[in-house]
Amino acid sequence: MLISFVDLSFLFFFSLVTTFTMRKVAQKIGLVDKPTDRKLHSGSIPLVGGISICISILYFLFNNPNVLPCTPLYATCISILVGIGALDDKYDLSFKLRFVVQAALSVAMMLLGDIELNTIGDVIGTGQIVTLGWLGYLITVLAIVGAINAFNMVDGIDGLLGGLSIVTIGSLGIMLVQDGQYNLAYVCIVLVVTITPYILLNLGAFGRKRKVFMGDAGSMLIGFTVIWLLLLSSQNGTSSPLRPVTALWLIAVPLMDMAAIMIRRIKRGNSPFKPDREHLHHIFQRLGFSSIQTLIIICSISTVYAGIGIYSEMIGIPEYIMLYSFIACFLFYLFILSNIWRITSYLKKLKFKIYQSNRSTKYRE
Repeated sequence: MLISFVDLSFLFFFSLVTTFTMRKVAQKIGLVDKPTDRKLHSGSIPLVGGISICISILYFLFNNPNVLPCTPLYATCISILVGIGALDDKYDLSFKLRFVVQAALSVAMMLLGDIELNTIGDVIGTGQIVTLGWLGYLITVLAIVGAINAFNMVDGIDGLLGGLSIVTIGSLGIMLVQDGQYNLAYVCIVLVVTITPYILLNLGAFGRKRKVFMGDAGSMLIGFTVIWLLLLSSQNGTSSPLRPVTALWLIAVPLMDMAAIMIRRIKRGNSPFKPDREHLHHIFQRLGFSSIQTLIIICSISTVYAGIGIYSEMIGIPEYIMLYSFIACFLFYLFILSNIWRITSYLKKLKFKIYQSNRSTKYRE
């Protein structure tokens, strides 16, 4: 499919207008996010980012039904997810119900769309491709539910979910172009274009009064779309499809943050799904970084991880090395987060000692 900049420009403005329109609808029906102990924003913010993006995607797919395999199935799945997410945003549904819906859509994705994780590549290093057989069904469900909730958990500060999704989807688009899967690559471009208006409003580019949030509807939409595209591109392809282990590097930050926070909650005897303020973005803010600085730092980290995945894929680094390297990065990440306050306390003391030493040297001079 040829890239039409006119179509993309129209889609951008369609998404922008849809977001502005849905803001007013959300305010009338009470679909807004109000400040709490965990949500420190000011005022009631419409939770329409995900709904607006979904409408824009559905509009694109209606006019381009052949650009994506199993378009009707994908459209139905994201419509259900966004609907459940919107209800959760308004009525705070049980996480168990959300998981049941996500798992059910995963099964539909496998049975109706024949989209599943069949192989994980040569992750052992024996030269043999590891196939999953019947176990692939279970792992596929876990992967889909995990991806959805990984992106849900990182949605904690302005621009972060949108920024990380663009890094992941943009990086995937690069890999798809390299593999010759141009239709899927074009879908990635479309997703970036439709998400961008939300980011602009979320960051207050059109004024604080026009601010919007993504909501659970949006985070579930993003997570499901990312894993759908990753499964399509890593399990299909004409010549050299995206290797499954590379997908880990493309979603490294959301995946690591979710796994690390769950491990820490379980170690403290809490439910792994109990909300708290110990995510990566919370830690950066408590270290004194502003929201914008935190956004830039985390998106930069995500870009580095994605860059490693892309480079490793392009030069053909063995899959088992990529997997072990990813695990090593995660363990280091977990160690840093588990000891972050000890580390920062040590750095502050070291900084104070250096300051005192410099001051003493100037005094002697």
